Amino acid sequence: MTMTKRNTLLLAVALFLGVSGSLQAQGSNNNNSNSSPTPKSMFEVGVGGGYVFISGDIAQKPGYGVGLHVRKSLDYVFSLRADGFYGMAKGQRNDKDGGQEFETSLMSGTVFGVISANSLRWNQSVRKYNLYAMAGVGGTNYQADIRETNDREFRKGNSATIPHFAGGAGAAFRLSPRVNIGIEHQALIGFGNQSDLVDGFNNTSNATRASLFRDVVNFTSVRVNINIGNPSTHSEPLNWINPLESVMNDLAQVKEQSQLTLEDSDADGVIDAIDQEPNTPPDVPVDTKGRTLDSDRDGVPDYKDREPYFPPRPGERVNEEGIVVNPIGGGPGGGVSEARVREIIAEELQNYQLRDESTASGGAVAEWFLPMIHFGTSSSSVKYSDYGTLASIARMLKGNPNIRLVVAGYTDATGEVPSNNQLSYLRAKAVVDHLVNNHGIGRGRLVLEWKGQNDLLVPSNSSYMNRRVEFRVAQPGDVEMDPPAGAEKSTGDGY
Repeated sequence: MTMTKRNTLLLAVALFLGVSGSLQAQGSNNNNSNSSPTPKSMFEVGVGGGYVFISGDIAQKPGYGVGLHVRKSLDYVFSLRADGFYGMAKGQRNDKDGGQEFETSLMSGTVFGVISANSLRWNQSVRKYNLYAMAGVGGTNYQADIRETNDREFRKGNSATIPHFAGGAGAAFRLSPRVNIGIEHQALIGFGNQSDLVDGFNNTSNATRASLFRDVVNFTSVRVNINIGNPSTHSEPLNWINPLESVMNDLAQVKEQSQLTLEDSDADGVIDAIDQEPNTPPDVPVDTKGRTLDSDRDGVPDYKDREPYFPPRPGERVNEEGIVVNPIGGGPGGGVSEARVREIIAEELQNYQLRDESTASGGAVAEWFLPMIHFGTSSSSVKYSDYGTLASIARMLKGNPNIRLVVAGYTDATGEVPSNNQLSYLRAKAVVDHLVNNHGIGRGRLVLEWKGQNDLLVPSNSSYMNRRVEFRVAQPGDVEMDPPAGAEKSTGDGY
């Protein structure tokens, strides 16, 4: 009974020391969780059985043993492991005086430090196998019973509890995130005078084997190991995980988020991350936040508004095309405001000036300054930024119904002459079509001319200023130019 109590106490102390060290290390990791990417990991609990023998004074015979351990990874390479072991070792010797046998029952507890030898290989996110070496200290209790060869029963021999140093190595193979199996070997080397009596004998002159200074207990076992913990909050033991896995996962998430952040699903030029209207129709002008432009804030977006830059006055309403349907002072019986009277006077003065000087060359009307608009390289598309300019020109034409306007297209000098002639024609035509379709200007009031790369404003051949359309008040002798050869079929290869 006394020996049983002693053995139980020894094993309990060893397991307590190992588990306490593991918990303390895990607590330290948790306290630093905000500054370290190391995840919380599961415990490993393993059980195994196998072959036990003693390297000592007596030739060994087959023995058996069972073991239990609890292992906790402190990081990706180093672990703490608490082991308990029970075994039965046997041996026999024969000499000229007869033979002797022994049976030694063993119970030990050990705290190991374990190093995973292949944890520094980072070619896999989770390893399929794990090679490890371990060293530790603990205590062994043994009871060595002896009998002569001719005796039927063993007699009690030496019994003691000794401290020991332990070493070992093994290989484990991963079956699933929860289970792995392994094979390992441990050697326990005792200390003190009793460490050479584990096999029941000390060295004698009649020994058939040379005596060792200490008897060494060997245990080779096959083990089944199970990971204990909540998989939603804890990873596998760190010795199975690539230490770069969390970094690689973070990089993958950053890459995915950057792709989502830079995505522009409606192709309006504003990324979805800041787009307040992510489903605007194609080719619709938007502001810097991706909202459909309504420049005059009349409730009709610019791409539907026939007059996108003229806000209605207080009390006026617009239709679905952005045109005022109840101009103040403009309806029957509505009266005329002072402002409208001033507009009528100004219009009449302009018409008078036009009529008075229509036969004069170089008159004041002809010398009116009218703005020009510019185009992108090899493009004949009117830019949204020039819609306001064209709207102003349209208002001037509406206010002066007797004026005809020359619309002249130009290019820079970097392309071939035939292509530049065609492109200058297409630019002038795009402006004419815009004034007719968007503002209702009569086609007969617009005189289309194309100049190609003639009359460069800037000496530089590729200057943005040269890619333009100019406007001037038409003179009686101005007539529309015929399209250049190939213009109707050309998509614009000039500049």
